[in-house]
Amino acid sequence: MGAEANCALRENGARHTGRALIETDELIFRGADGYRVALPLRSLRNIRASGGELLLETSAGQFAIELGAKAESWAERIRSPKGLLDKLDLKPVYNVAVVGVSDAAFENQLAQRTQSIAVGKAPRGTNVVFLWADTAAALKKLSSLTKSIARDGAIWVIHPKGSASKVKDTDIFAAGKKLGLTATKVARFSETHTAEKLVIPLAKR
Repeated sequence: MGAEANCALRENGARHTGRALIETDELIFRGADGYRVALPLRSLRNIRASGGELLLETSAGQFAIELGAKAESWAERIRSPKGLLDKLDLKPVYNVAVVGVSDAAFENQLAQRTQSIAVGKAPRGTNVVFLWADTAAALKKLSSLTKSIARDGAIWVIHPKGSASKVKDTDIFAAGKKLGLTATKVARFSETHTAEKLVIPLAKR
C-alpha cells in the first residue's frame, strides 16, 4: 500500500487513535472514535519529524502524529509530494490502456510518460489498464481485462468518490476477488474520483 499507518494523532490536547493516509494533495486521519480530519498538503507548515512523531502546523493549529520510525519518511513525502502518475506506479517501458471514458488530459499525460497507450480496448499483454467505472455495470469488463493484462500487470479501477457514488470500493474488491484479483493500493485520482489497484496474486502468476 501507499503511505498508510495505524497511529495516534494529537490536536489541542486531545489524543485520537485511528489510521492516517497521505493522498495526492491531502493528509487524512480517521479516528476510531469518529474523529476525522483532512489536511491539504499545501496548507501544512514547519513539517518535521521528532522523537517518532510527525509534527505539522496549519492555520487551524498544530498536529502531532505518532508514527515511530515512519515519521521522517512521511515528513519527506509531504514536503516533496508525488505526482499522479508516480502514485499510479507507471514506468516509461509500460504499455497502458484506458477503457470506459475518454479523458484527453489524462491520456496526454500517459502518452508522455509511457511507451504506448490504447484507448477503448486493452491489447493482450498490457501492463496497466485504467478502467472507468461510474456504474456497477462497468465492473463486468474486469473479466476480459483480467485476460488481457500481463501476468504482473495491474488494473486501476477509477470510480466516483462519496456516499452517493454508484460504485463502492467494496463492490470493486468483490468483483476482483471473483476473478482471482487482489486489491493492493488506493490512490486519489482527482477531486471527484478515487483509483483502486487490482493485480493477479504472486502465487497465481
